[in-house]
Amino acid sequence: MHDTHLAWKGWRPVGNRIALFYAVTALYWFSTYTYVPLLSPYVVAIGGSLSMAGMVVGSYGFSQMLVRVPIGVWSDKVRSRKPFVVAGGAVGMLSSLGFAVTHSVLWALVFRLLAGIAAGCWVVFTVLYASYHQPDEAPKAMGVLSFYTSIGQLAASTLGGVIAERYGWHAAFWLGAAGGLAATLLACFVVDKPPARDHGGIRVAEMLTVGRDRIVLGVSFLAVLAQVVTFTTMFGFTPEQATHLGANKADLSWLTLAATLPNAIASYFSGSLFSRWMGERNVVASGFAIAALFTAAIPLCHALPLLYATQAVNGFGQGLCMPVLMGLAIRHIDASRRATAMGFYQAIYAVGMFGGPAVVGWLGDHVGLSRGFLAVAATSVVACALTFALAPGRAARQVVTRSS
Repeated sequence: MHDTHLAWKGWRPVGNRIALFYAVTALYWFSTYTYVPLLSPYVVAIGGSLSMAGMVVGSYGFSQMLVRVPIGVWSDKVRSRKPFVVAGGAVGMLSSLGFAVTHSVLWALVFRLLAGIAAGCWVVFTVLYASYHQPDEAPKAMGVLSFYTSIGQLAASTLGGVIAERYGWHAAFWLGAAGGLAATLLACFVVDKPPARDHGGIRVAEMLTVGRDRIVLGVSFLAVLAQVVTFTTMFGFTPEQATHLGANKADLSWLTLAATLPNAIASYFSGSLFSRWMGERNVVASGFAIAALFTAAIPLCHALPLLYATQAVNGFGQGLCMPVLMGLAIRHIDASRRATAMGFYQAIYAVGMFGGPAVVGWLGDHVGLSRGFLAVAATSVVACALTFALAPGRAARQVVTRSS
């Protein structure tokens, strides 16, 4: 095993290897996002309430909350990343396939839970990709990886709605299953990179130490609030708002495209250009401020073009937050413990993916969807203020890095 580590010393992927990883990443997310713009309208169309739609949308985050820490610990223990990358594609394929062959609210809940398990493997994707870069490059690297995540989600949501409009709801699910199969096959050729040292796996005390890390906890809480915004707007109830304005399935795809394209652009530059220009903490705070303003504007839109415009700016704001937060969560952590740290980070932020849609769905049934959006906007305002208390500044981050 020592010889293997020596062989990996100084290795940096170039050319086809890194391009393959980007392709697997895009297809992995493609497999579970072909139907996301349609999900809440689909649940309502087959007889579910807004509260039930919120539960189905949020179940994706609930299962991630349960599995991401164990997956991160397991990956660190076996000192291998590739099997989890392959598994992520395979489980995503099974989730979409399950949607394709069933037609009930209960099965929608079950297979969206399974999609969350597939997404739980993302913790290993991010750690494997981060291992290809120096620690100080983590925010920039996460920005590039988030760009390809957004590309996969963008292609999926655009094609899914267009195909569903032509061939019916279930066509989008079959498309997702095909994307998952492609991701699984390509993942078999991804190059693994084990941690540089063998610690014999994670001990419980070490796991608790990582989970108590002040930076990991603070950044994770901000990520919870960021995911509340994302999974109650462009991946939650904005499509339902659009159906009230007369949108068809194809229109829902264009709505998601309007949000995810600016999101991809912001993700690509947030950890590099914008962070160098403004500072990482200011980038995150700006993202929350933009999201607050344009989430509050959703109930004021009475025509689809206006809704598209609000979601374009909203998507850009959300794209500023997550890549930078993801990089800050692991940059100061030793390489052999990064999967565990990322597991904690992603498990905590999954609370927002679950709780946000569940609460807004309940508000939609009882006080109206418009007030639900206003509650989310208020949450984003709070997050903007908390960023300056919870996200590490440059000086604090350097102290932690030296001490570790």
